[in-house]
Amino acid sequence: MEVNKKSNRLGTEPIVPLLLKLSIPSILGMAIQALYNVVDSIYIGRLSEDALAALSLAFPIQMVLIAVAVGTGIGTSSLISRLLGQKRGHRANNAAEHAMIITIFYGIIFGIIGYFYAENLIGLLTNSPVLIDLGTRYIRIIMMGSVALFFPMISNNILRGEGNTFVPMLTMLIGAVLNIILDPLFIFGIGFIPHMGVEGAAIATVLSRIISGTFIGFILFSDKNQLTLRIRDFKFDFEIIKEIYQVGFPAMVMQLLGSFMISLVNIIVGQYSDTAIAVVGVYFRLQSFVFMPVFGLNQGFIPIYGYNYGHKNPGRMKQTFKYGLLICMLFAFSGFALFQLFPKTLIMLFNKNPELVAIGTTALKRISWAFPIAGPAIFGSTTFQAIGKGLPSLSISFLRQIILLIPIMYILSTLFGLDTLWFAFPIAELLTGIVMFFWLSATLKKLYLGLEKAKAQ
Repeated sequence: MEVNKKSNRLGTEPIVPLLLKLSIPSILGMAIQALYNVVDSIYIGRLSEDALAALSLAFPIQMVLIAVAVGTGIGTSSLISRLLGQKRGHRANNAAEHAMIITIFYGIIFGIIGYFYAENLIGLLTNSPVLIDLGTRYIRIIMMGSVALFFPMISNNILRGEGNTFVPMLTMLIGAVLNIILDPLFIFGIGFIPHMGVEGAAIATVLSRIISGTFIGFILFSDKNQLTLRIRDFKFDFEIIKEIYQVGFPAMVMQLLGSFMISLVNIIVGQYSDTAIAVVGVYFRLQSFVFMPVFGLNQGFIPIYGYNYGHKNPGRMKQTFKYGLLICMLFAFSGFALFQLFPKTLIMLFNKNPELVAIGTTALKRISWAFPIAGPAIFGSTTFQAIGKGLPSLSISFLRQIILLIPIMYILSTLFGLDTLWFAFPIAELLTGIVMFFWLSATLKKLYLGLEKAKAQ
């Protein structure tokens, strides 16, 4: 299959306009998704502080679902972009078809787990009967409708692999806007729709995902894409599964580490109060405004960097990395400034409880010192993924979130208390950033040298 103009632009168009063209739709889509996360929590916070805390406890479980979708999606996107760079279009189609089969498999598995074991999962994170009840009612619906999460997220990454970031942005926009509209209707009730509380929030989420998934399904299986999916022509190839998860599994585990980390953070702060647990949930939703744009940038970066790696073009790889890193740092420092200047205002969006505001204001100001380091570190991990090296990203994520963050937080909590434990975030990021810098520098130096020698021959 010839590489058509749509694909070849990844190797020919000027880097900055191309990076912006591919990234801006994803950045907007991610920003809208972050807005949904915040608005969803604001509505829940209006119900009660207990409901907000229950959502915080359910958040790590949701992250497990997201981890599976993100890992599969990144592995698929990375593989497709590299295959297209190698002019292997038929195998790229087959990779996308495998991703669709995997989507259905995961939806069935997590639906069954949610139906039978939702209460057990929430019970691992708290002893409060009220929080267990609220958390169970929310997460059971989310898990039973998990195929509605997997399908649009993985489909988005299939299209990103061929350099199409506009349709994924529309998909995220449809899902997020619908969710924001449906949330108050199902949470508080209106007209014939009864008041359903936290269950209403879950139903609104699943419905909006079903609609957005239907939209991208029509696009994905149309004949207007570079990739052509024909499930009836599907032929199972274990090697493709292996190639997807060579990058995707480490990315998935990285996300799972995030889920595990938040669970442990909730346990550590939970010894102080349920309010402190609610603050953790508020923080992680607010910080998505900082890092979702970085992830959006990465969605534009991966196909360009991966394509030119497959095409053996180190010059364009270097340029793409340089400009991507500069944009990433701009996002990170902007987030730092926002959290330093307006922490109280941000917390009061969710709930005006004085204790929540006091704890939350301190937390936001102290944790946000991590942002200028964390942003470039995320970009570095993405660079490893774009060249098919998932293990370094996994190792660094494990170092940051488990080896460093949790022990440091526990020590600060034991010695100095709640107000000081938040400094564990910037300390862990600083130490991890040093490791990332040297590891990535050595890897890219060796990679570029090898590609330049191969090109010269």
